[in-house]
Amino acid sequence: MSGPRQELRRVQDGDGPGAAQARLALTATTPRDQLRAAILALAIGRGADRSTCPSDAARAVADEWQPLVPEARELARELARAGAVRITQGNRVLDPDEDWHGPIRIRATP
Repeated sequence: MSGPRQELRRVQDGDGPGAAQARLALTATTPRDQLRAAILALAIGRGADRSTCPSDAARAVADEWQPLVPEARELARELARAGAVRITQGNRVLDPDEDWHGPIRIRATP
């Protein structure tokens, strides 16, 4: 079992912030629903001072995670538009509607 998947289980079992999303990530029937919930669970579970990566969410829900990373990035963009998370590169918060490339991090909104 991968580290991010174990982290989802810890968040779920702790029944604190992100627990409901972690449960959904571990039980949802579609990869899209799993990814969306995993992004939220990992970001919320880590808190506003820490971040997660789209690949963490993909690894949390699938053994063959690499093909899911582009969808995880797009879901992070959608969640940022909704105000549920912030997307960052370095110390800069990215606009979800702008064109950006390269590594990103996902943070819970404060």
